[in-house]
Amino acid sequence: MSPLAHDDPAAAHAAHAAHAGGSGSLAGRVALITGGSSGIGRAYAQALSAEGAKLVLVGRSEDRLRQVADTLPGETRVVAGDVADYSVSVEAVRVAVDEFGRLDDVLANAGLYIGGDFADTDPGTMEQLVSVNVFGAMATVRAALPRLIEQGSGDVLVTSSVSGHQDIHWEPVYSATKHATQSFVHTLRRQLVGTGVRAGAIGPGVVLNELWGFAEGADGVDQKVGDRTGIRSEDVAEAVLFMLTRPRHVTIRDLVILPTDQEI
Repeated sequence: MSPLAHDDPAAAHAAHAAHAGGSGSLAGRVALITGGSSGIGRAYAQALSAEGAKLVLVGRSEDRLRQVADTLPGETRVVAGDVADYSVSVEAVRVAVDEFGRLDDVLANAGLYIGGDFADTDPGTMEQLVSVNVFGAMATVRAALPRLIEQGSGDVLVTSSVSGHQDIHWEPVYSATKHATQSFVHTLRRQLVGTGVRAGAIGPGVVLNELWGFAEGADGVDQKVGDRTGIRSEDVAEAVLFMLTRPRHVTIRDLVILPTDQEI
């Protein structure tokens, strides 16, 4: 498994586009997605764009972001930078408002992974992981939240993990960051009661993408899906679409999505 850690998105993208029928359930909405150049973030971009949303994608590589943007049916802007730098989130919100006039959905998805024995974990890598997974998510939400509160509507969805719902001993640092994510989302949601802004988290298990060492189109993905020991990034994106499209009187605070035969 890569210490800093894709799928074939074409079929899922085509299915979403066909379902959208030219308008889509998210028509008129503007979404900001971090970690949008690969894995779950790229699947979010494909799913939301196919449903009519305009997007601002954030990631560290402008070239990779543009490669994703070029495949999407809807209007998309890209902002290159590290979410651990608060100014990147400020710029992404500015681009959304200046280019599209509003911001509705914030998908704080960017994240890194390390596992293994804590005694052997490099402190620098540990610091980077915490900066991206915890501060990066908070920074993204903090930059966007005043605008959402001002307009009295919007959704904040943070990509967490099943590791945030239980202590997983083979990934203590990663699990700790996702526990922090869960605490952040739960307390934030309570602060937002009465504002019209919803907050929730999605907690995947094993997702067969770069984070878990599966490059886009990699051998073995179909087998693990068939074995029910892994899910695709597109499966997570479909669940997020469900969360975003609930009636406004409904909030899905937590959605845990696992491979059927993941023993956890």
